[in-house]
Amino acid sequence: MRKFKFKIQGSQYDVNILNLEDNIAEVEVNGTKYEVEVDKQLKTTKTPTLVRSKVEPSTEHDKTTAKTASPSERKGTGNIKSPLPGTIISVHVKEGDNIKIGDKLITLEAMKMENNVSADKEGTILSIKVKPGDSVMEGDLLIQIG
Repeated sequence: MRKFKFKIQGSQYDVNILNLEDNIAEVEVNGTKYEVEVDKQLKTTKTPTLVRSKVEPSTEHDKTTAKTASPSERKGTGNIKSPLPGTIISVHVKEGDNIKIGDKLITLEAMKMENNVSADKEGTILSIKVKPGDSVMEGDLLIQIG
């Protein structure tokens, strides 16, 4: 219900719009109800719908690439990427270290929480692309394993 105050030729009118359907309005003027026909057709506004694209996790593999290695492939090669944006607090390995799956590689601060980035493959550290204090975004390369 909407309330209005009108002053027409010095007279004060309190108007309440009670109902509005199509082009017929039910109004109350100083306590008396009236049905009023509106000249133009009123258009109802529609609430827009939000369309979101499909979200996919950022990974180093293409969907067409198999997740398992063939028996002849060299094992333990790949990249360790940042799982979320944050700041590097400490690096727990150095180049040339041999690592196993689950070894703690880097501590990353994100949203005021410390997160450990662990190895998801075995191998030797070829290069470390970050140092303590660096800011990283999700998917940034942290460590190369060979």
